[in-house]
Amino acid sequence: MDHEIIVVGGGHAGIEAALAAARLGFRTLIITQHLDAIGRLSCNPAVGGLSKGNIVREVDALGGEMGLLIDASMIQYRILNRRRGPAVQAPRAQADKYLYAWLAKEHLEAQKDLDLFQDTVTGLIMDGPGKPVRGVVTERGRRFEAKAVVLTTGTFMEGRIFIGPYSAAGGRLGEPAAIGLGSYLRSAGFRVSRLKTGTPARVARSSIDFRKVEEQPGDDRMLPFSFRNSSVSRPSESCYITYTNQRTHDVIRRNMEFSPLYSGKIVGVGPRYCPSIEDKVVRFPDRERHQIFIEPEGYMSEEMYLNGISSSLPETVQEEFLRTLPGLENVRVMRPGYAVEYDFLDPRQLFPSLEAKSTPGLFIAGQTNGTSGYEEAACQGLIAGINAARKLQSKEPVVLSRADAYTGVLIDDLVTLGTEEPYRMFTSRAEYRLSLRHDNVDLRLADIAAEIGLLGPEALERLDEKRAGIEDIQELLRRRRLDESMLPGPESPLKQHIGKRLFDVMKTPEGEPEQLRSLNMEGGALEIYPQDWLSVAALDIKYEGYIQRQERQVARFRKMENIRIPDSFDYTQVEGISTESRQKLMQIRPLSVGQASRISGVRNSDIAVLLVYLGRRKES
Repeated sequence: MDHEIIVVGGGHAGIEAALAAARLGFRTLIITQHLDAIGRLSCNPAVGGLSKGNIVREVDALGGEMGLLIDASMIQYRILNRRRGPAVQAPRAQADKYLYAWLAKEHLEAQKDLDLFQDTVTGLIMDGPGKPVRGVVTERGRRFEAKAVVLTTGTFMEGRIFIGPYSAAGGRLGEPAAIGLGSYLRSAGFRVSRLKTGTPARVARSSIDFRKVEEQPGDDRMLPFSFRNSSVSRPSESCYITYTNQRTHDVIRRNMEFSPLYSGKIVGVGPRYCPSIEDKVVRFPDRERHQIFIEPEGYMSEEMYLNGISSSLPETVQEEFLRTLPGLENVRVMRPGYAVEYDFLDPRQLFPSLEAKSTPGLFIAGQTNGTSGYEEAACQGLIAGINAARKLQSKEPVVLSRADAYTGVLIDDLVTLGTEEPYRMFTSRAEYRLSLRHDNVDLRLADIAAEIGLLGPEALERLDEKRAGIEDIQELLRRRRLDESMLPGPESPLKQHIGKRLFDVMKTPEGEPEQLRSLNMEGGALEIYPQDWLSVAALDIKYEGYIQRQERQVARFRKMENIRIPDSFDYTQVEGISTESRQKLMQIRPLSVGQASRISGVRNSDIAVLLVYLGRRKES
């Protein structure tokens, strides 16, 4: 056996899974259909965004690669929701998609204990139902054996492309589908369904009249996603905004019969929160216009991405409605928009470790589990790769809880509730989002990262230094009081708080992190600390009361999570549970009472019965 772990797929989940497995010391093989397509940003050329930016930083804090890749390839950086509270702020960066993919492949090729191979996986090597996976079979008849396999097939598993009346097998336009694996998994007893996603046209930059569109520049200062980088120095490109209008909508309505979404050709469910322009026109008939972002695909590329106007209408119809948009009257389409339908597995067939319940050693991550988005894929890939390695190490799997990370929320939602549409992460899905800010990710995941072992000693030392520094800042603010000499000027909004402890000043509406950085402290007491340390310290002080209340909620949550349910638990022996709840519990096989309480259809009264039964079982 040449390899111990095999990763299927070279997208964002596959990259993280393969690197994690190899870095934990296991001989790893990544098999992908096209080596030159590794790390492609298939849809929008951007990484991060609301909650997604938090996930990228979680991946980085645990030792993953996405943060490093976007730091080295970004061409615009913005903090979203800057005027709102810190719980819903998030970083987002436009990427040079070509540089991003090139760097991803380079990082894989340079990794020790990691080999790359181009082929299409069509099946698994197993001795029968319920038996451990032993490797994979490829389209060209090759057999590769391994002790663990991570599936990250993206939109390629039995994928099919649609543009008006045209349809063909494919995972991306111009790239073949992975035919055979979906059929194999169905025959092996997995629950497999279809989902749909889409992407807009790419147009020529030189054909856009920029005088008629609104410029959207990035922030003045680029900040790194990765905690392993102290700064980012990259050229910054502007994005632009235009809008649809009534003429646009009229063109779409006249040609709706040619849309595969409405003609019945596509059976998969599409993303609710990223609908095609056809869906927008149908669902919101009273809307006079829809906002469209024009985004560069790369620093040296002529192609521009039209965010917000994905379509699978015929190419000539796409050209017609695009030319009704201000600034796009003479636009030249370089690549048409299209829809892609593909197979995905019901994620309720997985444990929270992302290991298949029916097949020991088989881990599944990314869009194969019904998610959408590069970031959602990357965090799953990282956890799957880590847990594949830990299984071979005979260690307990890493399972992030809903109180630990957005990644924990995402995986818990998938394996507990499942999904019937492409799952997208939002801040509103996280009950403890005030504690899951993007600026404190490294601190809250430090202990878990150290136990996993993907971060080196230097990174862990920097974490200890940062934690100690933030404590020192807060102690300094407790001891010092605000006096007039500290103010940056006579018009400072902090003037009304002279005489108060700086700790208390930071809790006022005027006590923003920017004000803390502007104070003239004796001896430059605050200037010795990095700006991000000051921001974390200030925000922790400002929201101390809310955070403490949330910590009490988290403690109650963890109490339920810590009441474990054995994997072999027999629910038929528990009297007093409703039939529906019993069926759901037997299907999901939750690992804790907390997870059981989140299963749709399981009643609170049934959880109470379960708690009593488990208590008696423990006593006996």
